[in-house]
Amino acid sequence: MLHFWGAIAIFAISYILIITERVHRTIAALVGGMFIIILGITPQEEAFKAIDLNVVFLLVGMMVISEITGRTGLFQWLAVKAVKLVRGKPFLILVVFSTLTALLSTVLANVTVVVIMTPLILFICDHLRVNPFPYLITQVLASNIGGTATLIGDPPNLLIGSAAGLDFMDFVWNLGPITVLIFIAFIATAYFLFRDELKIDPEGWNDVLAMDERELVRDKRLFQQALLILCLVLVGFFLQGLLHLEAATIALTGAALLLLLSREEPHNIFKEVEWNTIFFFIGLFVLVESLVYVGAIKKLASWMLSVTHSNLHVTSFAILWLSGVVSGIIDNIPYTATMIPLVQELGQVMRVEPIWWSLALGACLGGNATLVGSAANVVVASIAERAGYPITFRKFLIYGALITFESLFLSTIYIWLRYL
Repeated sequence: MLHFWGAIAIFAISYILIITERVHRTIAALVGGMFIIILGITPQEEAFKAIDLNVVFLLVGMMVISEITGRTGLFQWLAVKAVKLVRGKPFLILVVFSTLTALLSTVLANVTVVVIMTPLILFICDHLRVNPFPYLITQVLASNIGGTATLIGDPPNLLIGSAAGLDFMDFVWNLGPITVLIFIAFIATAYFLFRDELKIDPEGWNDVLAMDERELVRDKRLFQQALLILCLVLVGFFLQGLLHLEAATIALTGAALLLLLSREEPHNIFKEVEWNTIFFFIGLFVLVESLVYVGAIKKLASWMLSVTHSNLHVTSFAILWLSGVVSGIIDNIPYTATMIPLVQELGQVMRVEPIWWSLALGACLGGNATLVGSAANVVVASIAERAGYPITFRKFLIYGALITFESLFLSTIYIWLRYL
C-alpha cells in the first residue's frame, strides 16, 4: 500500500511541476522517474523495460532525417509550393497543412508526421511574418484526430485490433466516418478560435511570392537523395507488417544512409536532435509504469466498470469519457493495455462491439487534451521552443481540452446512434 500511494504522490508532484513549469518538463519527468526506481516502487528491471525503445529510436531516426533533409532545402521548397498554391490565404494555409497532416497520420506514426511537417510550418510562418502558434497547434491536433481512423494510425488501435480480432478495414469502416466528422468540426472551430490571428503581413506575402522555390534547394544532389530516402522510409512504414521490422529500425536505417550520403560530420547532426524530448519520454515512461505496476490504473478502471452495473449504454459512454480524460494525463498505450482484459471480461455478459470502439475513440482523441497526452504534442512543443516559439502546458490545454471535449461529444452521439 505504501508503494501504491508513493507512486501516486510522485506522479502527481511531477505532473504539477510540468503543468506549472516551475522546472523544465524534462527535469521533472526524469527526477520523478529516478525517485520511482530508487525508492523501489517499481523494480529497476520493470522500469527499464517500460522505456519504449521503439518510440525513442523512432524519434532519433526521424529527427536525424528531418535535420539533414532540411539542410537540402526540401522542406522550404514544399512550404513555398503549398503557400503559392492557395495564394497566401492564411485560413487555407491552415486547412492545407492540417488536412495533409491528418491524412498522413492515418498511415504513419503521428510523431513521424509532425517531425516532417513542423519545419515546413515554421519556415513559411517566419517568411510570412506571422505567429506560427495557430498553425502548429492545429497541425498537432489534426495528427491525433487523423490517427484515430485506422488500425495503424495510433498505437492503441493496434492493441485493440489484436485483442478483438479487428483488421484494417474494420477500423476504417467503423471509425472513418466519425473521424471525418470530427475533423470537419475541428477545422470550423479552429477558424473561430484563430480568425483574428490568421492575418498575413502584405510584405511577407510579397516576399514569399517573389521567391523562386528552386533557388531554395541548396544541394541538388543531396536534395534528390534525401527525397528518395524519405520516400523509401515512408514506404517502409506502409509495409512495416510485411517487412517484420519495427518503425524505429526503418527510421534509423534511413538516418544512417542519409548520414553516409550527406558526408556531414555526425556531431553537427546529432547536436540538433531534440534530446530534451528524448529524455522527457524516458522519464515519463518510468512514471507511467509505476502507476501500472502498483495497480492504480487497473483500480480506477475496475471502479468505473463496477459503478456502471454492466449497462451497455452507460458502460460504453463511461469508457469513452474515462479513456479521453485518462489519455490526456498519461500515455494511452499502457492505459489501453490495462483496459483490454477488462473489456474482454465484459464480453461474457454483454455485446462488446460498442465498447471496443468507445475505448479506441477515447484513448486516441484524449491525447489532444494536454501537452503530455501524446508524443506528437511534446515533439512539436520542443521543436517550437528551440525555434523561439514556446508552447506552454497551459496554453496547449486551453485549445487542446476544448477540441477534445468537442471530439468526445461527437463520438458519444456517434456511438449512441450507430451501435446502441
